[in-house]
Amino acid sequence: MTEPTAKPNAQAGSQSAIEANGNKPSNAPQGTVSDAQYPMTDAQEDDSAVVFDKAALLALFTVDSAADTVHTVTSQAQTYASTDKDSIAAQRLALYRAQHERTRLLYMAPANTRPTYLVQTLKSQFVEYQQYLLAQQLDKRGLMDTDGLERLWQQLHVVDDIIADIVRHMPAQQPAGWQLTTQDGRNPLCFATIGKLKNTKPIFDQGSLNSYVLGHFGVSSFTYDRGYYIGHVVGYLFSCYFCAHLSISYSVTALAPEVVADYDYASLETPHMVRLLQGLDGYCKKRIYQLAVICARLSVFASDKRIERMLIAEVNDFDKKLQQQHLDVLLLQGLMPDSNDSTPLF
Repeated sequence: MTEPTAKPNAQAGSQSAIEANGNKPSNAPQGTVSDAQYPMTDAQEDDSAVVFDKAALLALFTVDSAADTVHTVTSQAQTYASTDKDSIAAQRLALYRAQHERTRLLYMAPANTRPTYLVQTLKSQFVEYQQYLLAQQLDKRGLMDTDGLERLWQQLHVVDDIIADIVRHMPAQQPAGWQLTTQDGRNPLCFATIGKLKNTKPIFDQGSLNSYVLGHFGVSSFTYDRGYYIGHVVGYLFSCYFCAHLSISYSVTALAPEVVADYDYASLETPHMVRLLQGLDGYCKKRIYQLAVICARLSVFASDKRIERMLIAEVNDFDKKLQQQHLDVLLLQGLMPDSNDSTPLF
């Protein structure tokens, strides 16, 4: 296996990214990773080869350097406190364009320029990994599968392998939009957050494993109590598999055309969604399922459940039945222990 590429200097990468990510029009169709299936024009090939080295491409995906590039475009720090609908719509559009352009540049870059096993390099910035480290520190009683989870994080490069395999098998499609809501209004998929939030902490663009994965198939965000996804149907399928594996109650509806103005996508009803899913072969669906299960096992949702089990274990850290017997003996004698009584009570 090829070792993951080292993380570049944030300042240098950020400057390169700023130069490369100027307001250039995208020459590839918007919304899906199938852009990579279209041949590059000479201008695109020269642009990728001359301007973008591995450090510059990495800078587009790293949260620290993206704060000077992609996050400057989306004004995400102001987004969290914003409640103005027009402002939120503009910021969501800017985020989607930045997400799409970043993925287009990655796939249009020559093979020798693309970062190797990018997901492994970005691991430390993912909220899922940070939550895993927290759970690991709290697990004094050995309640979580530390070895299995650690092995999965060490082998995270398999995510890039599966994504590459899915890209080879997925049919080209016009990007379509869906709206995903969960029963408690939270953001289990950890989409990048835009505008007012209801029940969750803000998530930066490329600040989660799921946002990285879905970024290869389209664009996404989360506002108040619902997530938005625009892209290939494999992203829709991934989201469904992810929620189902974690037993999260969810619903998916077509994203109305006016939700993201000035961004090209189709608002498809259920029959059209069925046809899109029928266009995927069985092998592709199996690979998407494998990808969803990996991400579900590493998810913040799963880590939170492990931490909840630790909380219950701390509450039940002594033999309650024995303590009740001691208490009953004392009560039968009409006595309560004084300061010199060594009888254990609690």
